[in-house]
Amino acid sequence: MADHIYKKVEVVGTSTVSIDDAIQKGIARAADTINHVEWFEVSEIRGHVAGGKVDHFQVVMKVGFRLD
Repeated sequence: MADHIYKKVEVVGTSTVSIDDAIQKGIARAADTINHVEWFEVSEIRGHVAGGKVDHFQVVMKVGFRLD
């Protein structure tokens, strides 16, 4: 197995549907603009409340990608 070097960036995925959807959208967008995305870790989950109900989810993630 070869040694690799990785870099991390912070991404905030958002969704009106669910936490999972916010993660999926954040990772998909990161993978569109960053090569070799290989892992993520969730560091924060928060949301917006409107009318006494959850209106919007935000998930802060660190996304790791392998450097060429």
